[in-house]
Amino acid sequence: MKSQFRLAGLRSLRQSRKAMQMAASVTLSTLAAGAIAAMPVKAAPQPDLATAGTISLSTQKPIAPNQQFLDPVNPNLPVQQMGMLDMLPGVVIGGIILIGGALFFSSITGLVIIGEQEVGIVVKKFGGKLPPGRLVALNGEAGFQADALVPGWHWGFFPWQYGVKKEAVVTVPQGEIALIVANDGASIPSERILAKVAPCDNFQDARKFLVNGGEKGRQMGFLTAGTYRINTALFKVITAANANHYGMAPEKLRVYTVQPDKVGIVTTLDGISIEAGEMAGSTVPGHNNFQNGEKFIHAGGRRGLQEQILLSGSWNLNPWFVQVEQVAMTEIPIGYVGVVISYVGKAHEDVSGASFTHGDLVHPGHKGVWTEPLYPGKHPMNTRVMKVELVPTTNIVLNWSGRTERHNYDEKLASLGVRSRDGFAFALEIAQIIHVGALDAPKVISRVGSMQNLVDHVLEPTIGNYFRNSAQDYTVLDFLSARSERQAEAAEFIKQALRSYDVQAIDTLIGDIQPPAELMQTQTDRKIAEEQRKTFEVQQMAQTQRQMLVRETALAEIQQEMVKSEQNVNIAELQARAEIKRAEGEAAATKLNASAEADAIRATGTARADTYRAGVEALGAHSYTAMQLMQIIGDRHVRLIPDVLVGNNGNGNGLVDGLLSLILWNQSGNQPTNGQATSAIEELLPPKPKSNQAEPALPTDVELLPDLSSEIDAIFNRTIDKKQS
Repeated sequence: MKSQFRLAGLRSLRQSRKAMQMAASVTLSTLAAGAIAAMPVKAAPQPDLATAGTISLSTQKPIAPNQQFLDPVNPNLPVQQMGMLDMLPGVVIGGIILIGGALFFSSITGLVIIGEQEVGIVVKKFGGKLPPGRLVALNGEAGFQADALVPGWHWGFFPWQYGVKKEAVVTVPQGEIALIVANDGASIPSERILAKVAPCDNFQDARKFLVNGGEKGRQMGFLTAGTYRINTALFKVITAANANHYGMAPEKLRVYTVQPDKVGIVTTLDGISIEAGEMAGSTVPGHNNFQNGEKFIHAGGRRGLQEQILLSGSWNLNPWFVQVEQVAMTEIPIGYVGVVISYVGKAHEDVSGASFTHGDLVHPGHKGVWTEPLYPGKHPMNTRVMKVELVPTTNIVLNWSGRTERHNYDEKLASLGVRSRDGFAFALEIAQIIHVGALDAPKVISRVGSMQNLVDHVLEPTIGNYFRNSAQDYTVLDFLSARSERQAEAAEFIKQALRSYDVQAIDTLIGDIQPPAELMQTQTDRKIAEEQRKTFEVQQMAQTQRQMLVRETALAEIQQEMVKSEQNVNIAELQARAEIKRAEGEAAATKLNASAEADAIRATGTARADTYRAGVEALGAHSYTAMQLMQIIGDRHVRLIPDVLVGNNGNGNGLVDGLLSLILWNQSGNQPTNGQATSAIEELLPPKPKSNQAEPALPTDVELLPDLSSEIDAIFNRTIDKKQS
């Protein structure tokens, strides 16, 4: 019944408004005529330049100066032309009458005029009471009315019953959005943060908003760029221009832009709670990258961190619904792959196979370590719910020394301290080269978690333990001397050990070995001695070589001399042959000469012998011999008496007397006293053969006398014997 009465009241109101509009048109015509009639009239014509350009009200044509025209009320009464200054008091009075009439007309007709850029907010001053909890009337109750006035003339809004407030239309600039707060409507459910979206033509139809179940408070829906006629009695519109008034930053009301090479990690502030055991809401379809929050809610979207990310671009996002954090895209450098460890996604389902017992692998989109790595490039990844572990696919060098590579995996590695079989402790520097294949990278990460864990938990204990055990099998000096063998053994062992971890051991290198200083001192001294010995040997060899060189040089010279000698021998042989021939000739000649001389000597000797024989026969042998001797002595002046004669008379002074006599003789000048020296006899002797040896000294006169005496005696004796015979 109430609704029927309300409809009847609305019909009567509309009919009264139409009647008022017709009456208003008649009233306006009457007011215009009264204003013209109120204009003053002059009786006599007064030409004035101010009258130039006056236009007739009836004909709309210029009136000539001093031209008379009829009174509009009484056409038979001529009226004199007037100037503009003369008309001013009448215009003012007419305007006042017009305004007063308009106000009177408006009050009796309820006319409200709304401009093109305005919207009229209607407040009814009296009427039925609003239902409890409502602020906006839908059925003519007193208070704010749901229906706003659009541009145009509106009748029946009598001032004594209605108040109309003109508001400017809402304009949202390009690149911005506007948020809405509803002052009336249903209450928001406790599980929701924002009011649901009710069909209401972008909040321009307040009646539809309330009728369709719109909820009061902050709205999920928002306004994009454009112009809107909003009933501000029901809706508060927050734009970038007035954001500070509502305690918001203007930047929040601008279209959200995700920069290039970045991704937006989204956190929703409304929706159902995240399931137990999950850290982020799963991806739901249909909400156009969180731009339609209502569809997100209806699709089962959950509040909190989201798996889905926003890519580079501009997005109309309600800041009351989503918050976005921009992070750089995940970059995989050249020489690396990225192993994805996902904390969200479908249920864990291991696909590694039975042979892989040290970890699990899953397909992309599931929780766990993905089987497919990310290859070099930039990838849009949600790093809040996924972790990307970089694995180098190039050779990795790990140093057990003071040196650290750029990858810093070996930052905590130091020289290995080992002990030898003979009890010496020494430091050992090792360099290990490893390689992890791209397809093996997920397996390695599934086993150990990261490359740093691989170094700390696998390589460091494996390599360190091997060298500590190996060093105990050898002495320090043996380890030093057989370093290449120890290195080859280590490389083979470590290669087999790392193969079970899906890691390739490329090579194992032994670097600097630091044995005890006291042991190395003895070794150094020994080495120095050996080197000195080698130096001496080398020097000796050099001397030997020099000697050989000298010998060879001499031999070469001798060889040259030998060649010359051979030539000389040949020449000498030829000369000898010539000499032989010459000697043979001379020998033959000598033989002939000797034979002739021998015959001559023989003949001479025979003649002498005959002469001697005849003398002996005549004088006797002894006499003839003495005569010949005396003749020889006389011819040769041979001394028979010595210069000094030493004898012994029995008193023992003979030797002293002889020495004194010899001294006196020497002082006297050694002149012979009786004849020549024995050299005269030497002329009779045959000549001595020539020799290179020094000739013996000739005997003195003292030495010669006894021999000569004995020879003479021998001659006499032979002569006597011959004579006796």
